[in-house]
Amino acid sequence: MTNITTRKFSSHAYAALAAHGLPPVLARIFAARGIEDPSQLDTTFSRMAPFRQLKNIGQIAVLLADAIAAKKRLLVIADYDTDGATSCAVALRALRRLGAMVEYLVPNRFEYGYGLTPEIVRLAANCNPPPEILITVDNGIASVEGVAEANRLGMQVFITDHHLPGDQLPDAAVIVNPNQPGCDFPDKHIAGVGVIFYVMLALRAELRERGVFTAGSSEPNLASLLDLVALGTVADVVRLEGTNRILVQQGLQRIRNGHFCTGMHALFKVAGRDFERATTYELGFILAPRLNAAGRLDDMSLGIECLLAEEAAHALHLASELDELNRQRREIESGMRDEAMNKLEGTINILNQIDMPTNSNTHPVYNSLCLYDPGWHQGVIGLIASRVKDKLHRPVIVFAQGKNGEIKGSGRSIPGLHLRDALDLVTKRHPGLIIRFGGHAMAAGLTVHEQYFEQFRTVFEEVAQSLLTPADLIQVIETDGELEEADLTLALAQYLADQVWGQGFPEPSFNDHFRVENQRIVGERHLKLKLRKAGARQIHDGILFFHTERLPVEIDAVYRVQLNEYNGNTRMQLLLEHWFESGCTQNG
Repeated sequence: MTNITTRKFSSHAYAALAAHGLPPVLARIFAARGIEDPSQLDTTFSRMAPFRQLKNIGQIAVLLADAIAAKKRLLVIADYDTDGATSCAVALRALRRLGAMVEYLVPNRFEYGYGLTPEIVRLAANCNPPPEILITVDNGIASVEGVAEANRLGMQVFITDHHLPGDQLPDAAVIVNPNQPGCDFPDKHIAGVGVIFYVMLALRAELRERGVFTAGSSEPNLASLLDLVALGTVADVVRLEGTNRILVQQGLQRIRNGHFCTGMHALFKVAGRDFERATTYELGFILAPRLNAAGRLDDMSLGIECLLAEEAAHALHLASELDELNRQRREIESGMRDEAMNKLEGTINILNQIDMPTNSNTHPVYNSLCLYDPGWHQGVIGLIASRVKDKLHRPVIVFAQGKNGEIKGSGRSIPGLHLRDALDLVTKRHPGLIIRFGGHAMAAGLTVHEQYFEQFRTVFEEVAQSLLTPADLIQVIETDGELEEADLTLALAQYLADQVWGQGFPEPSFNDHFRVENQRIVGERHLKLKLRKAGARQIHDGILFFHTERLPVEIDAVYRVQLNEYNGNTRMQLLLEHWFESGCTQNG
């Protein structure tokens, strides 16, 4: 059963927004997202949280300025996802403009795993010449052993990160992370690329105070890096509120105006997308997968080099390689997804045999799914976990073979189960079962010994049983309710397309009853529709992607209002996200 619920909103906030002139439909949408005053929608720089609120940011600015003055060799240690790649590109572009001697190193996912490990530190120490300072971006807060190894080898470590810290902090020279104890920075959900951008702002301010830019050196415009900041922020699926919304909106404006890096130009080109109409969708679902493909299948150095490229032909060559890797990733993912779904019945049967109490006669015996195949590709397991989670609305962890008898897992969760906390509970109940783990509420990674996979699956299910309720296991689709016929306009579609939507600030969706007046297959895989609201005269264009079976004449649909551009004409279109035969859903 699927529940469709309407987002609740404060009547006071709705009235306040309407009093400021917002149309009722927009007042309702924004009030449901916690907006109480139109000023909260202001995305100018003046509303950004000041960088000085980040703990230790003044200290890292001084240390970096001293290092630049002393011509010390810096090495950025990056992560192999889009947030890590853009963080690295921001750090290198800014530091080089500010006079630093800096290179980068990004761990290969398959050889070294995630973060500043002792192995990566030793690899860095073998550089010729070796670096004197390591700067982590989008990683490091959990690298206790790696930092200790760097200290032993005589290298300082500056950590910039945004992930949640563990019980012990690394013994680094300085740590900048909004989630570390004692940090008063208000926007705890800022991405790794946002953290390093703030550090660069602080460094520029420190160099300004030292008079560096009055001595013949021009002051760099760090706003030119906002295209990268926007891309990394959207790709990391952090909450788009406060500072994050400002960074993304400002970055999108630069992209739409053509003021963005050569590498991103090339990525837009190989993807066949128009940067002048870029939205968070293009950043999160078009550009980011092409960059992530490098980290999943090859080496993220390819993605970073694309973002650093200055010459158009070179950037296009790199972007084409990334595009081809993404095609390969899709093929691998498709095969693994089919295999995972084929395995699923067997997995459910195994879990059904576990002697566990149920909460009610209708409560499923299994609350989680763990899948493993030694032939699966380690770089794609997170995507498979996400697909299975979306289909079955259960926490899912998918494993692939690692080294030395270990298997590596990537998990995705549902509201109601904080995945990192659940894994922490597993380690507390069964010390040593998990070799290492880390992550967030909705996504996490872990490593276990292959021989203990079945035990882990059993224990994780026990934890899921203890944490999830029957209500948690019912898929809930939140919408902004029904739309009046008068609100279904091109103007509304255009307004919504111009806004920044994402995690924590979801793009509006609506639910209504429709009569399907016409339907036909287009592009061999999609259903083009003509839809009429009950009791209305107007017929609207609709589209249902990746669906070719005919719909019933009467449907209930969850949909988004979007722009459809074809042959130079722009029309409003209803993009169906979910559909049900009338009467087959519960409304709450």
